Amino acid sequence: MGDVMECRLNIPYPEVKVENKNIEYAKILLEDYTGFNGEETAINQYIFEYLDKFNQYEYFAQILKKIAIVEMKHLELIGKTITLLGGKPTFKFLDRKTNYYLYYSGSFINYENDIKKILIYNIKLEKMTIRKYQLHIKMINDRYIKALLYRIILDEKKHIECFRELLFRLSKQD
Repeated sequence: MGDVMECRLNIPYPEVKVENKNIEYAKILLEDYTGFNGEETAINQYIFEYLDKFNQYEYFAQILKKIAIVEMKHLELIGKTITLLGGKPTFKFLDRKTNYYLYYSGSFINYENDIKKILIYNIKLEKMTIRKYQLHIKMINDRYIKALLYRIILDEKKHIECFRELLFRLSKQD
């Protein structure tokens, strides 16, 4: 199988801190925590793909497992931040389209079987996540939270690189 590419950055995360308690910021971060393209969704997406493909595409599966572990770190950091803001890191979030709270659901996962379509979807998921973090950086006026979200964005960009590399490797096999 060879060495598995590294899909995390060797840059420390900022300390989990907030300037002040702010329940509105906590509500915003719940979307990052467990929303449609939040960290909980990414973890379950990549673990599903890992378990579904480890027997057939071992290298691909190992990359997914590594990325899922990074996403778990993001979940932890955001969950701690939500708590410091005075919120609870629950598995529900405010859907901004309907203005209703929704609970996390396995229906958020893409259960695609085709390996190329999986990679294309994962790139799309990471890009949506980056755009959401960028929006939340604009909505939140707390330097510590902004620093954390900027750092997480760096990881998400690295994940895109990894998925693109896997797509390139698959295209060479065709």
